[in-house]
Amino acid sequence: MQDRDLSEYRPSGSSSSRHVPCSHQLCESSLNCKSSKQQCPYTIDYYTENTSSSGLLVEDTLHLASVDDHKLNTSVQASVIIGCGMKQSGGYLDGVAPDGLMGLGPGEISVPSVLAKAGLIRNSFSMCFDDEDSGRIYFGDKGPPTQESTHFLPSDGKYETYIVGVEACCIGNSCLKQMGFSAVVDSGTSFTFLPNEVYERIAKEFDRQINATITSYPGYPWKYCYKSSSEELPKVPHLKLVFPLNNSFVVFNPVFVVYGIQVLTLFTTWEFIAFLLLKFFLV
Repeated sequence: MQDRDLSEYRPSGSSSSRHVPCSHQLCESSLNCKSSKQQCPYTIDYYTENTSSSGLLVEDTLHLASVDDHKLNTSVQASVIIGCGMKQSGGYLDGVAPDGLMGLGPGEISVPSVLAKAGLIRNSFSMCFDDEDSGRIYFGDKGPPTQESTHFLPSDGKYETYIVGVEACCIGNSCLKQMGFSAVVDSGTSFTFLPNEVYERIAKEFDRQINATITSYPGYPWKYCYKSSSEELPKVPHLKLVFPLNNSFVVFNPVFVVYGIQVLTLFTTWEFIAFLLLKFFLV
């Protein structure tokens, strides 16, 4: 992989950068301002423990490549809101996002919402990655007509994150009943985290079906690891999440390989809500 220039974004170095005043309609912290002309502050807390960011909002131009039905590339310039972090905590101090984070949530200030409101795209986007974790974001992608879907759920009456309701889970041809839970679809989650009771039921059924010998992997957090080799790969059951109205999402290979060992990519969490890795979702 080539090294990239991860220089910090500096508003003073951008000719198109503008301060977002407290009077701006997207300034959610205007009550903390002393005057309407003051630059809008922001504070955001993440699900990761003790991870937060606070600073000031600026508006700048995002340069995008647009592909039409004839596969012709055109350049699109769109104004977006950027949070310039001045105080970071938690994962940010460990270099979790050295070149920043892009806001892709359902809130009005996110990049997809701003682009849709400006009439540049449909209010949707998709993210796809290959096996080497290289991929693209498609803003305005409507997906194929055959795709399945599910409604998002509000949190405290607001749609500020992508929460879905899961009614059942199937491992192979065996479906586990009475295990409904809510889940956050999250692009920043490296693995899928499930409530403890749900995790135990899924993992035990997965272990029952896979035709491989379980093994330990000292020094790493994974509990369900299986011996494998290029000559004899285990038959891995797929995992299906069932949503309301019988819609579903299938993970055909819910494992990854570490030094010849197949690892189930699920973790347990004591939270009441699950976190699903966003890799091949259309939002």
